[in-house]
Amino acid sequence: MSNTESYILFELAGTAYAVRSRDVLHIEMLEHITPVPNSAPWVEGVVFSRGQVIPAINLRVRFGLPNEARTARTRLVFIRHEERTIALIVDSAREFRSIATESIRPLGETALGISGHHVAGVATLNQQLVLVLDLPSVLRTAQAESAPLVAPLSN
Repeated sequence: MSNTESYILFELAGTAYAVRSRDVLHIEMLEHITPVPNSAPWVEGVVFSRGQVIPAINLRVRFGLPNEARTARTRLVFIRHEERTIALIVDSAREFRSIATESIRPLGETALGISGHHVAGVATLNQQLVLVLDLPSVLRTAQAESAPLVAPLSN
């Protein structure tokens, strides 16, 4: 019997990514982001959701991908990690899927220089490769470099 875990699949620059559904609080359409001066380049600003001000990370910028115009499919994926809530800006969020733990393989370095930075592994779903996001890696650097932005607000 294989162990499976539920994931949310989202798309970024034509590539499918997955993040564990237990880390996802909710998904919303992108409406308005308020820029914050002196934040890291991939921290696009803050959004107001469900009574909270939450930093929004542009994953295209974070991963070094070209930034493109937003569409009606652009989504904010709100995640909770180490007592912090952060919104990830993605091209689209598609579906929930179960992925067998043993089907997730390490990306591994190749002669092409693929390091797997921010990727925990790769799975194949219906003959499509899905990169499983290493959420702690994505957020660790983001939190360290934008600490004033994600720190709790004081009165």
